[in-house]
This record gives sequence, structure tokens and C-alpha cells, in this order.
Amino acid sequence: MTERYRPNTTVAWVVKSPEGFLFVEEHKRGQVLFNQPAGHIEADETIIEAAKRELYEETSLRSDPAGLVGIYQFPSNDNSVIYVRFCFYVELDAAPQLHPIDPDITACHWLTLEQLDRKLLRSPYVKQCLVDYMQGQRYPLSILTCSLIN
Repeated sequence: MTERYRPNTTVAWVVKSPEGFLFVEEHKRGQVLFNQPAGHIEADETIIEAAKRELYEETSLRSDPAGLVGIYQFPSNDNSVIYVRFCFYVELDAAPQLHPIDPDITACHWLTLEQLDRKLLRSPYVKQCLVDYMQGQRYPLSILTCSLIN
């Protein structure tokens, strides 16, 4: 019998403003890492609810997603876990002052792609999501059907 596939499902955001793209700074295993606002889906929430919650917890920003950049499947750095990441996007008219609520996030930054290239990333998919967005990859939220009720 084949082992059942059980990926960790996560959500992430590409948030664009006139100041750049939003990234969060976190300290993991003695390193300063950069990521999009991102996190895991909890048992009692839809994919979109999880995205909105993670964005708020990591940055204090409340926003609805404008659409989806893509869905990504990839292994952890040590190949012990497989992730499926739903990456959303939103474009802001101004860059608000942000402050992390989640204690694992130490700061929020507005960065350009060039500035991001000088940072250590949580995973290669941080940059991949941004590049896909910058190349115009966008899908309407209507491609998702999110319901927790039969």
C-alpha cells in the first residue's frame, strides 16, 4: 500500500506599495531570514481566512487579497516536509507603518527585488513568488472554492 501524501499547506503574500514589496524578518536557527508574510492554515479556517490572519499577525496589516499569484509545491531544505503554498497578492496605494504582532517576527521591511537579493531567504520560493508576480502571473480568487461546511 502506498503511503498517503500529507503536505503542509501554507499561505503567503506578495504585498506591493510605492515603497517596495513587504517582507518579514525572523530569526531561525541563529540566522536572520526574510520571508513574505506567510504561515500555516489552521484546522478551523479557509485558505483565504488563513491568509488574512497570517498577514495581520505578522505585520498588523488588514487586507483582503486581490488575487492569487500561484500555488507552489516544494520540499523543506532538509527534504523532511513537503509544502503546498498558496501565494496571494495585494497592491497598496501607500506603505503603512507596520509592527509585527507574532513574536517570531522581529521586523517588517519594504524592499525592492535588488535589496531582497542581498538577504538570506527562508526558502527559494520567497523570491519565486515575487518574480512570478513581477512577470504578471495573477489569477482571480474565483479559481478557489473555500468552504469548511458540506
